[in-house]
Amino acid sequence: MSKKIQTSLQERFKDKTPEIRRVEVVGPKVGKDLKRKALWAVGLSFAAILIYVAWRFRTVAFGLGGIVALLHDILITYGAISFFQLEYSLPLLAVILTIIGFSINDTIVIFDRVRENIKKMRKESLETIFNVSINETLGRTILTSGTVMMVVLILFFFGGPVIHDFTTAFIVGLISGTYSTVYIASPVILLWEKYVSSRRRKR
Repeated sequence: MSKKIQTSLQERFKDKTPEIRRVEVVGPKVGKDLKRKALWAVGLSFAAILIYVAWRFRTVAFGLGGIVALLHDILITYGAISFFQLEYSLPLLAVILTIIGFSINDTIVIFDRVRENIKKMRKESLETIFNVSINETLGRTILTSGTVMMVVLILFFFGGPVIHDFTTAFIVGLISGTYSTVYIASPVILLWEKYVSSRRRKR
């Protein structure tokens, strides 16, 4: 279509040599393409995170816990986008990918402390080790999330309507990512380990 328009303009204004410097396409086809790219981006990031976490901690349980927490964060963020009727765009895709990175970073901090405490507290149960590890890293989690939240809130109130959708989704995703790190990722690992232990006993 842009070529046809340019040809028509050149034929009409031969002495002016008109040119089209920028073309933007808006429509349902673009929306589908953006959703497809978003699914690919999220899917590939999930696969990479699962492989990395499972390799780093030498068990699938930690990778599974991290992925379940991330799925929760994405569903909550997508729910907020739908609830507040935000315009789905590349900035919102960037928010989702940022939340994934932010959430898994906090999760890995807790997992690292769990790994250290497993070596130190060999006689304690896994539930106790997780509880101690979460309490030891809770201050860091709150400070990190609180600092980021202050910045995002400033952008929300003073950044203007241009970035309102971006900051709204970010606030929801940040809150979701903070509590999923503590209340979802770790319990999933405990449930998985109990399931594996029960299967071993039956054998």
